[in-house]
Amino acid sequence: MPISAPNHSLNRLYRETGWTLRQFAQAVNRLGTECGMPLRYREPSVHQWLNGGLPMPQVRPLILEALARRLGRPVTAMEAGFPPVPGSFDNRASTVEALIDLGRQDMDPSRRGVLGVGVFSVALTVPGWPDVVGRMEAVQAGNLRRVGDPDVEVVRAMTERLSELDDDFGGRHARPMAAAFLVNTVAPYLRAAGPDDVRARMMEAASILCYVTGWMAMDEGRHGLAQRYYVKGLELAGAAGDHMTYCHILRGMSVQATDLGHAKAAVRYADAAAAAAPAAGPRMQAFLTGQQAHAYALARDRPKALRLLRETEVAMDKATSQAPTFGGYSPATVAMHTAEVQSELGDVPGSIRSLESHFRLRDSSDSRRSGLRFNAKLAERQLKVGHLEAACSSWDRVLEHYPQVHSGRVDGHIREMFRLIRPHLKNATARALDERARAVTPAALHT
Repeated sequence: MPISAPNHSLNRLYRETGWTLRQFAQAVNRLGTECGMPLRYREPSVHQWLNGGLPMPQVRPLILEALARRLGRPVTAMEAGFPPVPGSFDNRASTVEALIDLGRQDMDPSRRGVLGVGVFSVALTVPGWPDVVGRMEAVQAGNLRRVGDPDVEVVRAMTERLSELDDDFGGRHARPMAAAFLVNTVAPYLRAAGPDDVRARMMEAASILCYVTGWMAMDEGRHGLAQRYYVKGLELAGAAGDHMTYCHILRGMSVQATDLGHAKAAVRYADAAAAAAPAAGPRMQAFLTGQQAHAYALARDRPKALRLLRETEVAMDKATSQAPTFGGYSPATVAMHTAEVQSELGDVPGSIRSLESHFRLRDSSDSRRSGLRFNAKLAERQLKVGHLEAACSSWDRVLEHYPQVHSGRVDGHIREMFRLIRPHLKNATARALDERARAVTPAALHT
């Protein structure tokens, strides 16, 4: 860490936070833990940064995010006196070129470190709908063939297959395939000549693939990477004039923020999705307001959360058409959102009843991974109200299919199960669950 002149830019930001050196170090360490990169920084390291020492490249995004979360606004590398980090949000490139670079790094495990840490940015700048409509760069390559409707169908069909793999087995193995498909097949299609209407449909299909790939990254806990895919999806949806997919991706970004406990970001994205939505049918309205309700419950705005939940139920009652393949919303999902709202607002018994209703309403279209996640949530809440044996039964259902699903979020629930069950191991049912779990889960989750 070479030391030169004091970093006046970083010092100015540091004074604005009101932190002590220790608090600054702790904020960076917490972000390291959040993205799977444990750090042990203390006051002397922060002192070095302020005096001109340059942190390691993989740590700089964490420092910027820590400052952004504290100050409630974006903080760029330049503003903090750092050189640009390769792969960071500060870099500017055309949509297609940036997508190729992102996908190439993601499909190659040896290069994933170039992407930087997977930290979720609460101050991410999201392109607004007016900013992205028709903004696709002219990146036609001279000798690429023309793109046609069959090519669009290839992308749509492949996206559907990848999404099914993700739903049933988790995104850990499917995402490198999705990244390779983006780079090797979709990017050349986006550069190819063709009729305007076909090129628009291709950009729409590519935006959905970006969303699905981002969802896989989120499932693995690579939250910063997920955000980058989401932003590319927003840009492509805007370029295609596809308002519905644009809103769908914003809603997915709210789900990510909600999962991570970032209430303000969750509300901001959910509101943006609902406000940007065109005249949507009742099922799409329920899809958007259900997530809004969860976000406002996380923000502890009880009246608004309950009002939005009622709107969701009314819209769902009006929905008569079949749920679309991409982002279907059903009575089972409404029950799940009801459970989440109740849990955030402190009604744990009501949340348990709603989750039980969710499982009664599920059908074959619901994914295996969501079944594991929601059974784990049910178990956690059953234990919270003192129903140990019921909780063990719910966790047993998770373990039944756990070996087939490679999901970071499910792994997080398993880790939590071991923590919660530990004080109850004198109980025979709890002890049997613990023994079974140790036999079918990686040692890293229970050590």
